Amino acid sequence: MSKLLPAALATFAALFVLASCGGGGETTAALTKAEFIAQGDEICAKGDEDGQAKADKFAEDRDIDVENPTEAELEEVMTKAFVPVLRQEAEELSELGLPEGEEEQAEAIVASLEKATEEIEDEPGRAFSATDTPLKEVSKLANEFGFENCGS
Repeated sequence: MSKLLPAALATFAALFVLASCGGGGETTAALTKAEFIAQGDEICAKGDEDGQAKADKFAEDRDIDVENPTEAELEEVMTKAFVPVLRQEAEELSELGLPEGEEEQAEAIVASLEKATEEIEDEPGRAFSATDTPLKEVSKLANEFGFENCGS
């Protein structure tokens, strides 16, 4: 399926992938950092696909001109399609559990994702900002942690 969203939304989608990794829940067996990254990257890849599919369907259902969407339409797509996916990813990543010896970094990533999701919900236009996107910190932390899919 071809991507129906304009360049601005495609830019967000790239940031979305970068930002969507972390961890912070409880499980019975601690994961290694490598296991945490591998499972997190799978969650991120699925989230990216889900977010794009929801955005495409949202645009189609509302007859949005994807070549020339209004700012309001872009913000609505962000709020209705991507924010729920970001929330779901944060939940799933939290459920992975924390990688042994990396608990603080993993907690910081998921907390940053949760905060960014709230900020995007409150001000969806900020997701498209080159300098003020709420996802900037999440991307930085995910990259530093070593995610391949989520942090590159």
